Amino acid sequence: MNIRNATESDLQAIVAIYNASIPSRMATADLEPVSVESRQNWLKGRISQRPLWVIEEVETIVAGWLSFQSFYGRPAYSATAEISIYIAPDYHRRGLAKQLLAQAIHHSPSLGLNTLLGFIFAHNQPSLELFQTFGFQSWGHLPKVAELDGIERDLVIMGLRIEELGVMS
Repeated sequence: MNIRNATESDLQAIVAIYNASIPSRMATADLEPVSVESRQNWLKGRISQRPLWVIEEVETIVAGWLSFQSFYGRPAYSATAEISIYIAPDYHRRGLAKQLLAQAIHHSPSLGLNTLLGFIFAHNQPSLELFQTFGFQSWGHLPKVAELDGIERDLVIMGLRIEELGVMS
């Protein structure tokens, strides 16, 4: 497996992986697929601010991705970022999300980050367990804030202070 910075040529794969997550109602609050065109500015914004990484199997197949999103868009929060991880269905349960999350934690100090957040649906146990494995703790629980196919869903905010792991210099 190879983790590298995403490029514009990866956008079609990134969107396909994201869209594949929508029907499960586990990882995103989007209810309909998004288009490549609608994500072009999103990609440019992501890669101009902080890394957006793809993980490849062999050197040509994008199997997943991780992005950092600035938290709350105010300068006082510049050292905090939300992490999103999406893995293509054919690559679930192969440890790719673990590799991406480990890299995110490791590189956070060099990116000027000391706090990482994950916004995860409470019914998404695999993602909650992944983040807990890396020391993330539940910092918030927002009951019934999303409605997916007529079912109200809770959102859990998972947080990690990087300096508490001894990663910061």
